[in-house]
Amino acid sequence: MPEILGTIILIVVAIIVILLIASCICVVPQASAWVIEALGKYRGTWNAGLHFKVPIIYRVVKKVSLKEQVADFEPQPVITKDNVTMRVDSVVFFYIFDARLFAYGVERPIAAIENLSATTLRNIIGSMTLDETLTSRDDINGRITAILDEATDKWGIKVSRVEVKNIEPPKSIQDAMEKQMKAEREKREAILTAEGKKQSAITLAEGEKQAAILRAEAVKEQRIREAEGEAEALLAVQRAKAESIRLINEADPGDGYIKLKSFETAEAMADGQATKIIVPSDIANLAGTIAALKESAK
Repeated sequence: MPEILGTIILIVVAIIVILLIASCICVVPQASAWVIEALGKYRGTWNAGLHFKVPIIYRVVKKVSLKEQVADFEPQPVITKDNVTMRVDSVVFFYIFDARLFAYGVERPIAAIENLSATTLRNIIGSMTLDETLTSRDDINGRITAILDEATDKWGIKVSRVEVKNIEPPKSIQDAMEKQMKAEREKREAILTAEGKKQSAITLAEGEKQAAILRAEAVKEQRIREAEGEAEALLAVQRAKAESIRLINEADPGDGYIKLKSFETAEAMADGQATKIIVPSDIANLAGTIAALKESAK
């Protein structure tokens, strides 16, 4: 019986030792850091990996995540330089680069960042007018980031960036801005309408001008062609007359033919209107004159 009891005690002690040893083995996950104290004093910072903790002496006082974190704060009332009260909310992106400073630097570091962010935001916007605030978000973000990053270095916190998420002016200011925007839109619409009408009138005038030019060109072309046609007709008539004269000269007409043509010429001159036709007394002289003209035409 005593032997059995002794065996049981040994087994229990072995189990206790195994459990105690197992409890002293610590595995720190990736992107994490554990702050260790020895008898109430800072002993060191464990990074990712396997570590052994001395029982009773070592104690894990803080487990810190080294990942980038996001703190979304509630909207803060701020007053601009021109005495306009509005609500502004911001988002802070940060990560912990020193677990020891984070553990011992400040009590409730996230609350400290929130208060510091709100105070900085009030100071920056308080030196700007409403219009500057609404149009200078990048400048505000950069200034807040620089101030927070410098102030949180001693806490082991690195502020990577700060974004002003929303700027909410008073209702009266929003109504005035909406009316102003509506007036600007109506102004642009009126300008665009006037420009459209102007361009339409210019296009119509250009079209009428081109049509008038084309009509004038058509009339000009028509008159040129008519003149050329008349010139061609006159030239053809003159050529025909010249050809007829040449043929007559080549035929060597006699005096009878010449006398006959003389009478036809006189008749044509009368044109049926004259009641009397004066014929030269010596028609032969007239025929001779025509014959002389014929000779000179050769």
